[in-house]
Amino acid sequence: MTVLRNPFVTAAFGLLLSLGVGLYAFWQAAQPLVAQILEARAKAAAAVTKKEKGWDFWTIEIENLSNELKEERARLAQQAELLEQRESRLAAERRELANMRGEIESLRKEIADKVISIREDEAKNIRNLAQTYSNLTPRAAVAIIREMDDITVVKILFLMKPDVVGPIFEEMSKASAGDGSPLARRAAILSEKLRLMKAAQAAAAS
Repeated sequence: MTVLRNPFVTAAFGLLLSLGVGLYAFWQAAQPLVAQILEARAKAAAAVTKKEKGWDFWTIEIENLSNELKEERARLAQQAELLEQRESRLAAERRELANMRGEIESLRKEIADKVISIREDEAKNIRNLAQTYSNLTPRAAVAIIREMDDITVVKILFLMKPDVVGPIFEEMSKASAGDGSPLARRAAILSEKLRLMKAAQAAAAS
């Protein structure tokens, strides 16, 4: 108690007490200010992070939308590539069809050149010859045919009945031409031309 009565001790204790009260009051007043400073720093750091992404704000929805846009861009690029490949195939197919059409036209022209037809102005004469040769023996008919050109022979054979034409071809396969060569090859050529003529006639009638 003697110590407490000492004026120096009392003064020092009062000074410490007032200093503690002052510090406590200062801390109570400074706490809101410190919180505001810390919050401002956090917002500034977040703003810097968002700016690095090129936006003033960035959310999970925007992230998802960005991913969807990237996927859609990749899908469209793939579709464009597939369309380009399909166009290339179609162009190749068109070229192939054009070539096939040209080949068909050439083949048609070739067949048309080989197919023999009877004109109206010669039909009567050819019919009379066919009837005359039908009454001949196969050997006699072959003897005459040997001296005629293929077109005229085919026209005459076309107007003959099959049971008459058959023996004539059979006789030709046994006979020989004027130079001694066999007529079998010519009989085969005449037979093929006769077939084409009948096929053309049937196609025109259908």
